Amino acid sequence: MKKLFLLMLIALAIIARTQASAESTSQKYTCVMHPEVVMDAPGQCPKCGMTLIPMKTEKSKSSSPKPKADVSHGSHESHSTYETHEHEMPMHSSLNMADPMSRESSGSSWVPDSTPIYGRMFMFGDDMLMLHGAIFPRYVNANTERGDDRIDAPNWVMAMYSHPLGANAQLGFRGMMSLDLLTEGGRGYPLLFQTGETWNGQALHDRQHPHDLFDEISVSYSQKFGPDFSTYLYAGYPGEPALGPPAFMHRLSAMDDPDAPLSHHWQDSTHVTFGVVTLGSVWRDFKIEGSTFKGREPDEKRYDFDSPKLDSFSGRISWNPTTNLAVQVSHGYMHSPEELEPASNRHRTTASLIYNRPLGHDANWSSSLVWGQNRDSGHGKTQSVLLETNYQRGRDTFYARFEHVEKPVHELVLDPVDDERVFPINAYTLGYVRDLSHGNGIDIGLGGQVTINDVPGTLDRYYGNDIPFSFQVFLRVRPSLMGGHQMSHHEMLPDEK
Repeated sequence: MKKLFLLMLIALAIIARTQASAESTSQKYTCVMHPEVVMDAPGQCPKCGMTLIPMKTEKSKSSSPKPKADVSHGSHESHSTYETHEHEMPMHSSLNMADPMSRESSGSSWVPDSTPIYGRMFMFGDDMLMLHGAIFPRYVNANTERGDDRIDAPNWVMAMYSHPLGANAQLGFRGMMSLDLLTEGGRGYPLLFQTGETWNGQALHDRQHPHDLFDEISVSYSQKFGPDFSTYLYAGYPGEPALGPPAFMHRLSAMDDPDAPLSHHWQDSTHVTFGVVTLGSVWRDFKIEGSTFKGREPDEKRYDFDSPKLDSFSGRISWNPTTNLAVQVSHGYMHSPEELEPASNRHRTTASLIYNRPLGHDANWSSSLVWGQNRDSGHGKTQSVLLETNYQRGRDTFYARFEHVEKPVHELVLDPVDDERVFPINAYTLGYVRDLSHGNGIDIGLGGQVTINDVPGTLDRYYGNDIPFSFQVFLRVRPSLMGGHQMSHHEMLPDEK
């Protein structure tokens, strides 16, 4: 009898172990940001570094209660035990439903698929709302005789909304605003050797112009024609045409630097255009798109809407060959871009390479290499090169930027004696941010940076004999890193409704 009882215990143990092994084998894990990633064991997503979550099977759905999400805010890792079906929570772009959300950037531009997202997401049934933004309260001091020092606060906020129209179509809406005019004034903020746009009818120099109150109000329609092919139509007033890399404030490599690049008006200045229509087609990780848009830069009345006009055009080819890389080349014709030179037209050509590398939990490295060339009627060709990098681990972020820009005399507003000259400008920036609040929904970082300029000696009579440099201390306030799936308190998973 004892032997029979012992044999029964052994048999039960073998059965239990077999069942546990079967359950373990059948359990799959996926990434909320990249639901196409399915693995047999828990771990981190190879595309974005996010912690994988268990997938719910059909059997568990029908036989067990539906758990709600316990969400971790602001880190790559989710501490929740909620489960989801494969493709049940498609985290896709608001512009093109065939693209992953992490690929979406300014306008219709792409960043690498592995790029982490700093934002806050809300779900309303099948509709999705994403909020982004940043503000930099700071003290900035720009040395030299053309410099200035002041307290200001560059800022922006953006909302992206998507509404599915069945399984293969989607409407998207986006809006972006800035209170730069309120926090910086009409002349903008001090930035040595920066040029572009006007104030009181005069060309701005050594200052970054403020952005308009409304930087983007756009609508898009996207359609999938299969697993690999999709198209979209994007219209904005204002909006961003298919020209150049992602705008600097939407590149992770530049996101912690409060200053705009000196090469902004050679590379990505068309990110605020009062009238744009873009048609794009995507085949897997390759995209071709064309735009018609208004070539004139925004006027100095920052609270109004400039008159729309589609008098310019551009085309762009984008390719994400791996999850960590985004490449683009583009060319555009801009009709009468400068208010002070209405007879001058511009051809702009750009190329960029953006590399992003997740380095584990709450750590990332992002870099961008951008080239841009302007060919203006009456002024010839000028070029720019930018290299910037951003390394973040936990609360600490280190960043750097190098630029080489060819600035004509009329851009720098110099004396007529220097007419027809082009001055090579180099800028070297190093910065550091330490988060005082980190991963709690809002990240508040205390930072500082120094920029040193290398310029020709012929500019000394305008800027002085000392080496031109500037420094600043600032707070960087923005949403925390999205981890797992950052929901509002009233949000529910689709199968909880």
